[in-house]
Amino acid sequence: MVLMNYEAEYNNRARVANSAEIIARWMQASAITRTQLATEIDVAYGPGPRHCYDFYRATSAAERGPLAVYIHGGYWQRGQASDYAFVARELVAQGVSVALPSYRLCPDVGVAEIVDDIRLFMRQLWRKTKRRPVIVGHSAGAHLAACLMAGGMTGADDCPDNLVSAAYGLSGIYDLAPLIGTSLNQAVGLDAVTARAVSPLFWPAPRKGCTFVAAAGGNESDEFKRQARDLVPVWQTQGADVEAKIIEGTNHFTIVDQLCQPGSDMLTRVVAMARAID
Repeated sequence: MVLMNYEAEYNNRARVANSAEIIARWMQASAITRTQLATEIDVAYGPGPRHCYDFYRATSAAERGPLAVYIHGGYWQRGQASDYAFVARELVAQGVSVALPSYRLCPDVGVAEIVDDIRLFMRQLWRKTKRRPVIVGHSAGAHLAACLMAGGMTGADDCPDNLVSAAYGLSGIYDLAPLIGTSLNQAVGLDAVTARAVSPLFWPAPRKGCTFVAAAGGNESDEFKRQARDLVPVWQTQGADVEAKIIEGTNHFTIVDQLCQPGSDMLTRVVAMARAID
């Protein structure tokens, strides 16, 4: 039996030779985007310095027009909303407003506390907009998007039960156990018990009427493709519309660029999901 090399499968910065250049390009594009779009910067949603979000309003959108939330990745240990402003450009151009939250990071907090941060953000965004968004998440952000869909808005009595009914996960991790023996876990601090507790694959399946796309890049590791495919039969048990989608020609980082490509299948699908939410 050949043992899986989880370090090689999940350490994307080591796996993609030009990952640093891609991330630098994103940050440059984000700095430009933040000067060009109608923006509310660092809106507080909680008490801490990382409890804030940026809001990019589509000027052509009606007061209750379509809304998307983008949750960034970084293995729950790096990144902030301002680094990913570039993903808002084409969505806003198509009339979809975009909110990007920051959240606390490991090792200062655990993954469960980060899930709580995203729920707190969603509660405040609902209070501000009274709109139900499509959730888009990348990598750890896709995990958080899945947690919102499977776990709902626990304890948020002022939010509708169906606040999260549509999400698109890019290169998501839905079972965190494979990370335990990797270098990525040095900051995250998972063990067998905590990994399972924060793995949405094992949470209650989304209900009928929910839509979740689990996408992975065609050039990603087998594990990321497996994570997307394994989610489908488990999450279809309650009638949700769940599909795995392989985006050919993309890796763990360039898959995000599809959100900025006019006419791409991903952008078209996300816009349609946002517009379909009443």
